[in-house]
Amino acid sequence: MNTKRITKLLVRLEQMSLDSFMVTDPVNIFYLSGFTGDAGVLLLTNEEQYLITDSRFEQQVQKELTGWKIMISRDYIGTACDLAEKLGLVAMGFEDTLSYRQYDYLDETAVCDIIPLENVIENLRSVKEPVEIQSIKKAAALAGRCYRAFLEVVKPGCTELELANWIDNYMKQNGASESSFPTIVASGERTAWPHAVASFRRITLADLLTLDFGYYYQGYTSDVTRTFALGPQSAEVKKMYDVVLRAQQKTISAVCEGISGQELDLIGRTYIEENGFGAFFNHGMGHGIGLSIHELPNIGKNFTNKLQAGQVITIEPGIYVPGTGGIRIEDDILVTDNGYEILTDFERNYLEIEG
Repeated sequence: MNTKRITKLLVRLEQMSLDSFMVTDPVNIFYLSGFTGDAGVLLLTNEEQYLITDSRFEQQVQKELTGWKIMISRDYIGTACDLAEKLGLVAMGFEDTLSYRQYDYLDETAVCDIIPLENVIENLRSVKEPVEIQSIKKAAALAGRCYRAFLEVVKPGCTELELANWIDNYMKQNGASESSFPTIVASGERTAWPHAVASFRRITLADLLTLDFGYYYQGYTSDVTRTFALGPQSAEVKKMYDVVLRAQQKTISAVCEGISGQELDLIGRTYIEENGFGAFFNHGMGHGIGLSIHELPNIGKNFTNKLQAGQVITIEPGIYVPGTGGIRIEDDILVTDNGYEILTDFERNYLEIEG
C-alpha cells in the first residue's frame, strides 16, 4: 500500500464531504495499491482500504498487496455496494470514466449517495514522486540511445513497418516492457499526417522521416518525436524545421512552476503563426506523461491550470503541409522548483543523413 498517496486522497475526499471512493480505472488502482491485475475495484474509506477482484488474481494479489482487505468476487461493483451498505457509508465517490452500463448498475445497486468525480486521482498522479521521476528519466535515456542507434541502420528501401519493428525490438531488448502507443514511422508526404500509422511504404532517398515513439520502463513511459531527412531537402522544408525547432525552444524556455498550459501553448503557437504556418499546426502543444501516455497536465489553448514542480510534460509543436510533408519535434520536460529539466536531451537540430 502506498500510504502517502492514500492519505492525500483521503484528505481530498474529506474536503468534498465524501466518506468513501470506489476506484475502477486499472491504472489508478495500480497507482494506489500496486496491484497489476486488470480486473477489480478499490473501495477506500477512512478506516480501511478494500480490493475486490476475482479468483484469477487471488494468488497474485496476496503477493503484491499488503495492508489491504482482499475480497474475492466476480461482481466487483455489486460487492463494493454491499460493503458500503454494511459499513454504513453515506456518500461514495466514483470515477466518472465508468461506462454507462456500469453506472446504471451502480445507480441501481448502491444504497448510499453516489457522486461522480473527475480527475481526482489523475491530479495526484500528475505530480511525480522522486522514484517516479527516476523511472521516467530512465525511459527517456533509453529512447535517446534508441534514436542514435536508429540513425545508423535506417536506409532507403526499408519499409516504415520494418523500421517501427526495429524500434520495438531495440527498446524491449534493452529493458522496456511495451510501447505506450503504436510507434509512428512516417515518411515522405505521410509526415504531414500527425498520427500516421507505420505502413508498407518503402523509404526513398530524399524522404523526410518522422519517428514518434514511447515505451514503458519500470512502469513509466517516455514520449519523443524526431524528424530528419534522408538526403537534401527544399528551402521550404528547412524553413519549416527551423520554425518548429525555434517554437519548441521558446516554449521550453518558458516552462516553470506557475505558468499555465494555455500560456505555454500561446508562446509556441504565436511564433508559428508569425512565420506563416499557423494554419498547419493543428494540435495542442503537449501533455503530461507518466503511468499513461496522456496524463495531466494538458498543454493547450483551453487549459488554465498552473504547472507544478514534479510534473513531467511533453512539448511537441508541429507543422504539417499537405503535399510537402510535416515536421514535429517532441521532448519530455520535468517541471522543477527553479524552472525545468529536459529529459530527452539528445539530437534535435536539422539533420540530413546519407542513404
